Amino acid sequence: MSEIVNVGREQVHVVRSGPVDGPPVLLDSGLGGAWFDWDPVAALLRDAHRVTVFDRPGLGASPAGAAPPSLRRDVALAAALAERAGRGPVTLVAHSMAAFHAEALARVRPDLVRALVLVDPSHEHDARARVPVRLSSVLTPAFMAAGALLELTGAAGVAGPWGRRAVLRHTSRASDPAPDAAVRSVYGRGTVLGTVLAENFAYREMAADLVALRVRRPFPPVPLVVLTALGDVRREGCRRAWSDGHVRLAAMSPRGRQVELPEARHMIHLDRPDAVAGAVAEAHRAAPPAPRTRAARHEETA
Repeated sequence: MSEIVNVGREQVHVVRSGPVDGPPVLLDSGLGGAWFDWDPVAALLRDAHRVTVFDRPGLGASPAGAAPPSLRRDVALAAALAERAGRGPVTLVAHSMAAFHAEALARVRPDLVRALVLVDPSHEHDARARVPVRLSSVLTPAFMAAGALLELTGAAGVAGPWGRRAVLRHTSRASDPAPDAAVRSVYGRGTVLGTVLAENFAYREMAADLVALRVRRPFPPVPLVVLTALGDVRREGCRRAWSDGHVRLAAMSPRGRQVELPEARHMIHLDRPDAVAGAVAEAHRAAPPAPRTRAARHEETA
């Protein structure tokens, strides 16, 4: 089922599949990702799980965001969607930059998170914002205007799909799971191109906010699996540094572990959907039964 849902001031495109009473899994894409990137993983999960995939504001099929990208905004979105995802806390699966949101959600709302699977996650252990002011909130309108101009001139319809194909050639060994029409409908939108620019600019601010949050909020002792792609990291020193960063992420939880995938590239959910689905199953099995969320308790008593 695909629909646009209201989450506070934002409108978000959500795709749900699997049994309504299945253990809930929430999938969050990296920078510039769309719901269809998760199709291979969702196909492996939906027989046993209630799977929810969403596009952050301005990405995929979601309308433009009312607020600029930020850690606070995106954690609030993930929290609201986790409460709606099914009965009880979710197993949260996050790719790349979305790992910032997933980790932050686990720290601020541990009641919503049963387990975490981080898919080749971004990691910043000593990040600092570029400048003390929040330039991303100032520049986001300019990025969106640039995207609108590209769409108006017709350049977005060419540059967007071409850019996706170029990125996938370097980040995946698999064929694109999305039909050409779906790719054009997403990456031909000026809103998507503007949002990608805005999120990319906000990356450092989000990383710095997460570093500060780590000081204030402990990471809960939930199962945590970190999947590391090494197939597109050529230099041995870079491979070691990338993997070591993921080892440190896994060590946040006493029930965390890291899994190296030497042949997979950054889009692990395209190259090795079986590894992602296996990590979800592993993390879910390792998690103890948790109290129902407020939304689930309300549903049971309604």
